[in-house]
Amino acid sequence: MSATLKDLEAEAMKLTPQERSELAERLITSLHGQPEDTPEAIAKAWDEEIARRVADMEAGRTKWISAEEVFKEVDAIIAEHAR
Repeated sequence: MSATLKDLEAEAMKLTPQERSELAERLITSLHGQPEDTPEAIAKAWDEEIARRVADMEAGRTKWISAEEVFKEVDAIIAEHAR
């Protein structure tokens, strides 16, 4: 980390949590642009997606994969890319 970046981080950490939150949002926006929707609309869309996924699970339309199997697959992918 460069000295300038360390200095900026040290200064940012002096901000209140609210100010740091606003700074983080501005920095992320500078990378990705403005969201296409309002925070409320995004939250509503996520709520709807979560409800849909829960309904799928409850109706048996979801294929369950154990965490053990998922981590095994992730480890294999990481090992493959480490070569």
